[in-house]
Amino acid sequence: MTTRSTIILEAVLGLLRPLARLLLRHGVAYPAFAAALKRVFIEAAQDELKSNDRALTDSAVSLLSGVHRRDVRNLTRPDKAPDPAASAPMNMATQVVARWLSLPQYQDADGQAIPLARTTPAGGFDALVTSISTDVRPRAVLEEMLRLGIVQESEAGISLLDAGFAPRQGFAEMAQLLQANTHDHIAAAADNLDRGSNFLEQSIFVDQITAQSAQRLHAVSAKAWRSAFKTVMLEAAQRFEDDKAHAPPEQRTHRARFGSYFYAQEENHNADDTPRDQTAP
Repeated sequence: MTTRSTIILEAVLGLLRPLARLLLRHGVAYPAFAAALKRVFIEAAQDELKSNDRALTDSAVSLLSGVHRRDVRNLTRPDKAPDPAASAPMNMATQVVARWLSLPQYQDADGQAIPLARTTPAGGFDALVTSISTDVRPRAVLEEMLRLGIVQESEAGISLLDAGFAPRQGFAEMAQLLQANTHDHIAAAADNLDRGSNFLEQSIFVDQITAQSAQRLHAVSAKAWRSAFKTVMLEAAQRFEDDKAHAPPEQRTHRARFGSYFYAQEENHNADDTPRDQTAP
């Protein structure tokens, strides 16, 4: 008999396939992954218990997660907790890029990001950084963006490279983006399935096309993303400034992420059982 548990397990195993291949390509085999997965199940069990106002005892976490109490005790020690500050430099860089690409004062007549001087009477790069946060020095942010290959510095000023959002020279930072973007995509789909949420989570699927058609679709998708990005980012910046000015800190507790993705591959069902949906032109 098919149960919800088996349905969900099969669905999750299907979406894990590209992640398993990614792990194997970088030397992480099943035993290491299985051991590390204990922490994920412990944290998920803690979240579930808290959401149901239940006590966060080692026994309750162990019973719900299936992880042995000894492992629960060891893996929840304070010195084992991840450092929340580890992602701060990358987060700051992406916020700078987002505003640079979306706010009119940083764009030319065609809507393209303009080079910025470090400081000018009208603002410049330093003003862009401090408009987001005064906790990090603009020079430190610039050095991080130069290291990641997001910008280049010349006599014309500081220019945003075409690669823009993707830190192609920072493997750890790219992995961080993989985690953040994919986490929220899956979280939206999971909440829609299991909690009756109505988060935007849609896609368009077409098969039996040529490689040239797939490339054309990629270009069209990228153009659509640029348009959507500016619209949503302008609204996000306005919401942030308005809430900062009018809402007390205890009310500013939410975060939001809007994303887009495109993927194409040559179909080979023997090598990859890629899930199919029913959305097509």
